[in-house]
Amino acid sequence: MTAVLHRTTTTTTNTSPAAPLLGLARAALATVVWSGSFVTSRGLHDSVPPIQHAFWRWVIALVAVAPFGARQAWRQRALIRRHARYVLLASLLGVAVYNTLVNQAGLTTPAATMGMIMAASPVLMAVFERLGGVRLGARRTTGLLIACAGVALLVGGGAHFSAGDLWMIAAACCFAGYSTLLRRKPAELAGTAFLFTTFVVGTVLLLPAQAASLALQGGFAPTPGTVLPLLYVGVASSAVAFFAWNKAIALIGATRAGIVYYLQPVCVAALSWAVLGETTGRPQLLSMALILGGVVLGAGARR
Repeated sequence: MTAVLHRTTTTTTNTSPAAPLLGLARAALATVVWSGSFVTSRGLHDSVPPIQHAFWRWVIALVAVAPFGARQAWRQRALIRRHARYVLLASLLGVAVYNTLVNQAGLTTPAATMGMIMAASPVLMAVFERLGGVRLGARRTTGLLIACAGVALLVGGGAHFSAGDLWMIAAACCFAGYSTLLRRKPAELAGTAFLFTTFVVGTVLLLPAQAASLALQGGFAPTPGTVLPLLYVGVASSAVAFFAWNKAIALIGATRAGIVYYLQPVCVAALSWAVLGETTGRPQLLSMALILGGVVLGAGARR
């Protein structure tokens, strides 16, 4: 990863007065939409195999993004080839591996717990950025620690570890690496071209696993109960949310966007209760209050 990052041009954070507010809004939009994808992963655990879930998600996302990104990606094909290793790494972490791990976790882990564990990824983002030389500041660090305490209380408040939890920890590491990597995106590479290209490369990387899954597990029945959730994760959670998240990273950086990402356990808990009937107790509510407090404190820190 170091070699790839060294060869790319660092994306400069937007200094417009409206940039922080716009960046926070886009990070919040992506977080809320992604919360629904955890509920979808859990809801489809007994009807769509994890790899097929991920593969068809990105096929749908490609169709959704192609009208906006395909032509631009073709115009910038020489630039994409020049930064091929960077694009390959971003596609591997953010597209091919991350969502497949989330779907695998959904086989055994409740959606609310998946959201709790994923809330640890902003801590990893901050660590990665600090290693890259980014100064976090006292207020932002305090916000991170308060929100992290909320996550720790959630996990220690009665959650039982399973194989799915380990898959989610691996997914959190992948997402944190992808988000940190976005800060190194070549400035001249257009956002929609980059998004479309990573979707293409990630889908291609999933092809061997998709073929193996079909051979070993068979396909799934295309019913409204399977197709509609896949349309949601393909269009909203992939095309819309990834574009919003990438823009948020460019505007405010991975650390501050990551603090907003701490809202995800709150959103996932609410959605899992409404859609799947998963309950939330007093320890979880207290944890959510800590998470929200950390978000407000850390996201409001000045650069």
